[in-house]
Amino acid sequence: MKIIKKIYKKVLFVVIASYVICIFASQQQTLNRYKTEINQYDQQIQEAEETKESLLTMKENVNSPEYIEQIAREKLGMYLPNERVYIDIGK
Repeated sequence: MKIIKKIYKKVLFVVIASYVICIFASQQQTLNRYKTEINQYDQQIQEAEETKESLLTMKENVNSPEYIEQIAREKLGMYLPNERVYIDIGK
């Protein structure tokens, strides 16, 4: 009878230890997934901040004469009076 109790205790200990190890492994995988998500969100935040900075810079320059002239040249094809425009026919 004592031998059966000892074997039963050892088997129970092995089962409980295995269960605990499986839980720790599962939690570690979950933590690794969360760390990956955090890194992705940090990267998205950094990109959004860079976009915000460029938009703020554009907002400050939107009413400047240089910006208006640049947009008129690039988007609208407008030029100053008496300005010579050379067109490359090779393109």
